[in-house]
Amino acid sequence: MAKFYVTTAIPYVNAPPHVGNAIDFTCADVLARYHRQRGDDVVFSTGTDEHGGKNAEAAAKVNLTPKKYVDNLSENFKNFAQALDISYDRFIRTTDQQHVAGAKAIWKKLKPHIYRGKYAGMYDQKEEEFITNERAREIKQHEPERYARLQKTTEENYFFKLSGFNDQIAKAINDGRFNIVPATRKHEILSLLKDGLEDISISRPKSKVGWGIPVPDDPDQTIYVWFEALMNYITVLAYPKADDLKKYWPADVQVIGKDILRFHAAIWPAMLLALKLDLPKNLYVHGFVTVANQKMSKSIGNTVSPLEVISKFGSDAMRYYFLRHIPSYDDGDFSWDKMEQAYNGELGNELGNLVQRIASMLNRYQDGVIGEIPPGEHDTGPYYDSLSAFRFDKALDYVFTMIRGQNQYIDEEKPWEIAKQDKEHLKEVLAYSTGSLLQIGSLIEPFLPRTGQAIADIFSGGVVKNYDGPLFPRIELSPSQPEA
Repeated sequence: MAKFYVTTAIPYVNAPPHVGNAIDFTCADVLARYHRQRGDDVVFSTGTDEHGGKNAEAAAKVNLTPKKYVDNLSENFKNFAQALDISYDRFIRTTDQQHVAGAKAIWKKLKPHIYRGKYAGMYDQKEEEFITNERAREIKQHEPERYARLQKTTEENYFFKLSGFNDQIAKAINDGRFNIVPATRKHEILSLLKDGLEDISISRPKSKVGWGIPVPDDPDQTIYVWFEALMNYITVLAYPKADDLKKYWPADVQVIGKDILRFHAAIWPAMLLALKLDLPKNLYVHGFVTVANQKMSKSIGNTVSPLEVISKFGSDAMRYYFLRHIPSYDDGDFSWDKMEQAYNGELGNELGNLVQRIASMLNRYQDGVIGEIPPGEHDTGPYYDSLSAFRFDKALDYVFTMIRGQNQYIDEEKPWEIAKQDKEHLKEVLAYSTGSLLQIGSLIEPFLPRTGQAIADIFSGGVVKNYDGPLFPRIELSPSQPEA
């Protein structure tokens, strides 16, 4: 049995779940479900990042301990994952004792690559991020609002010798041992490596950030939250214990957003090399979601809650939109109009209609008896090729080509006419259509698990059962629905 280990980035809990988290979760979930279908030994991990000064400050404002405060916030992400039908196997919190113990062990193992020094530069308090001079110039050009909040800071910290791993990381990327998808993100990080990585500060004075994991042997320093959070991908495997680590590492796929590419394609690989561990096999990097072609912003008032989308359209429909209509290799756009059109036009009129036609004809002409169902005969190579390349949009495009083709087959064969003349041929036509639909249901299940299961429940076993009407009843948003 092959192993398959997939991770998402762990979201920082200081804000409610957003659509970027939804993309992380759903992409990783598709891969996990697909590999379970294949019979692989799957571990799918996600979790929450909980340390840092921001959470301690927020907790104090509501008279809670930081731990109690993040307990409540972490639960929000678990509830969100459940609402989105995310089938994770492990949920790690950076406040878990397993993670804390693992992080301390990692620090000690990295000690030959750590030195003490003075950090003098920019710091983004909101993102809890050290900003290099080069990065500050980029932010000034592309994110002037963020640049305005950067603060100059000078402090005595510990540093990680990131610069010493520059060439090894570049070689691993160029050799394909560390595969970054899409190619645009690969070239982006190679360009950064070409300029040369700088050593990075990996701790904060406890006087400035007390809510975190103390540096081993120096309780006056706290491990820097971003550095510590990256460790979750192996602490969830109980690092430094060998059993799970040896069995499941390296990760087969790590799913992240493009805004944290540098942490995962430069810092994390350097940490692994210093630990003498293999690099992840694949790093899949998705883009951002705009709303009605505008960047989401609280000040504009165009933020979209994924839970609101689920409440209106259901979890499968939300998964469908963000997996098919947000380009897998680029940024994409969401609007309520587009969501409604995708739901009614594609899920309802194409897939839902196909299920309804076949079930209705089997009930009308054959009392629900399907008979012997032949296996689906469609060439699924393009689907599997797309999944292997993390082209979730293209995989769904192919499935819907099959759906349209099956609807066309029914239109051309006209079973309602055959029913008047040749009952045996009718059985063959409807059995073929059912076999094709079951194949479609199997392919779509990793993407739309409820729909895939419903198709199997209705048509498996030679008799139509559990069919209670349209899978996607028509939805029309009220005129008062705010347009995104």
